[in-house]
Amino acid sequence: MTAQPGGVSGKGPGRFVALGDSFTEGVGDSSKHLPNGVRGWADRVAEGLARDQPGWEYANLAIRSKRLRHIIAEQLEPALAMQPTLITVYAGGNDVMDLGTRIPHILANYEYLVEQLSRTGATLMLFTGYDVEVSPVLGPLRRKHRAYNDGVRDIAARYGAVVVDYANFEAYADPRMWGPDRLHMSKAGHKHLAARLLETLGVPHGIAVKHKEHDPAAGAREWMRRQHEWLTDWVLPMFGRKLRGTTLGDTLSPRWPEPVRVPPKKGLKKLARVSMGSTTGG
Repeated sequence: MTAQPGGVSGKGPGRFVALGDSFTEGVGDSSKHLPNGVRGWADRVAEGLARDQPGWEYANLAIRSKRLRHIIAEQLEPALAMQPTLITVYAGGNDVMDLGTRIPHILANYEYLVEQLSRTGATLMLFTGYDVEVSPVLGPLRRKHRAYNDGVRDIAARYGAVVVDYANFEAYADPRMWGPDRLHMSKAGHKHLAARLLETLGVPHGIAVKHKEHDPAAGAREWMRRQHEWLTDWVLPMFGRKLRGTTLGDTLSPRWPEPVRVPPKKGLKKLARVSMGSTTGG
């Protein structure tokens, strides 16, 4: 992480608002007890803040597959209205992966979003994107991805934002930090990122990442089988959705659309159980 002011511990509870796409929604960290069936690093950060200083509020407006134009149109105004004291933004990764998009246009929209959010005076945290080496199939995207990351760093410097330089986190070279699609973090990846953010914010935590044992090295036949399975189950459906103009987020709503007071004990799962109970009650 870039060493910049951003600590929140000892300042009293505030309001944390997270914006973005699947990265911030929590895809890859499954939980049947929470909205949209996921947990993710942002929920874990909110819970860490509340354990350190009870009274923190949290909203998560992120929805998988959203592009920058969607985040600006659907998440910016609600976020500003919440008067946050801490904001995280990961946006633009899906735009980079879209065919025919241009980095200058992506970064112009990104800077508009950051400029608007910076006016709140909140601690603003921006993320570079990790360059996942998943397959030569996605190789042509790497130059765009690196140019996007350079742009994020420059924009963060102009607006006094904290850079979460996820692109340079060596821990994510471990394949166990990634889910089956190889593009979204696994539970371990989300936990590690939550720990890094809390440390940057000066908040103590007890998050520990436990890995399963490495799978034995695959032979050529097994490697080919896994590649075929990945292409069939993940890559081809993704490009099919792009061609049809549909996304996995089309029918979803934000997980925490309004600020909620995070319980310092048992966290957001407790809150979700209470909410579901009130919904299904007589």
